[in-house]
Amino acid sequence: MNIVDRPEALVVGFAVRTSNADEMDPSRARLPALWARAGAPGAFAHVPGKADENLYAVLTDYESDHNGAYTQVVGVAVRTAAALPEGMVAVRVPKVPALKLEARGPMPGALVECWQQVWKHTESGATPPRAFTTDLEVHHPDGADLYIAVLQPM
Repeated sequence: MNIVDRPEALVVGFAVRTSNADEMDPSRARLPALWARAGAPGAFAHVPGKADENLYAVLTDYESDHNGAYTQVVGVAVRTAAALPEGMVAVRVPKVPALKLEARGPMPGALVECWQQVWKHTESGATPPRAFTTDLEVHHPDGADLYIAVLQPM
């Protein structure tokens, strides 16, 4: 894990509110349906001004820490969010220092392994501590890059 300056991004996509506890229970999990919707052919065909062909997952609006509720938006990066397609939201991902992890290999296993590293980092009290503001996953043909927002040392 290394610390990088995560660039600002604007993501347009579908959103759900969930928690890690809910996601562990298949009867309450919301992320599989969100990803199925986002992964459907042509899901983002009507989004104007796409910045690239990657799929983005934004984790934001944290209630507390990794045990609390949060909002996940899965969508595409855009240059401007002038006209939102029906049922979609826009979220600005601020430029912040972030821990960068690279998930490579079969998905979603490689991604789950990365998140387990993040949770271990969080629970061990390692530095720098997570900010729990806005985290970002960038999914591309080679895998996914995770950008976990961290607090700046004083």
